[in-house]
Amino acid sequence: MKIALIGYGKMGKMIEQIALDRGHEIVSIIDIDNQQDFDSPEFASADVAIEFTAPQAAYGNYLKAWEKGVKVVSGSTGWMKEHGDEVRKACSEGKTLFWASNFSIGVAIFSAVNRYLAKIMNQFPQYDVELEETHHVHKLDHPSGTAITLAEEIVERLDRKEGWAEETTDPKLLRVDDIRRGEVPGIHTIRYDSEADLITISHDAHSRKGFALGAVLAAEYTKEHQGLLTISDMFKF
Repeated sequence: MKIALIGYGKMGKMIEQIALDRGHEIVSIIDIDNQQDFDSPEFASADVAIEFTAPQAAYGNYLKAWEKGVKVVSGSTGWMKEHGDEVRKACSEGKTLFWASNFSIGVAIFSAVNRYLAKIMNQFPQYDVELEETHHVHKLDHPSGTAITLAEEIVERLDRKEGWAEETTDPKLLRVDDIRRGEVPGIHTIRYDSEADLITISHDAHSRKGFALGAVLAAEYTKEHQGLLTISDMFKF
């Protein structure tokens, strides 16, 4: 498979190595200093572009890739509120985007556990729930896209929660806290607390390698599929 990389930071370099190890070819690498390469024949030859950039750049990158007929796999977050409707419309009209807030296989499993636990806890209103995420100091958006996804999964299944918010004291809202420190790849923790006891589930990433492998697996999946794709399409939990 021919892969283009959009964004060549730590994640892009790790994706490159894993893709090569799995026998794929990197035909184009686009970073902030060579944006003109979107117009190159090498980029247009890609089966899939894997995009990890900044929230303000992601949507524009999708448009540039789609203009060249290239499918996109993206882990960029923070663009959904402003451009979500346009992306859904484009994908309904023939474009392809595989988007995930987190490509880690472990996070996909954790998300499935989160959904199941929230469904159970809907029967036990004596438990209040909160969510906390911790990431490295370079992460710009907050809360993380993964935390937002987990929070929405909880709210959808708990009748006593009407939504989520950061630093809230409203009992009808799920409180989501974000912490930025050091070089932490990512920790997501969900707590159900009552007067009697505390139930906690947590995912703690040891490195970015799990995210990078998941992104390459998503690219392999995307080559054979089209439309707006998500991690739940690839992993049938």
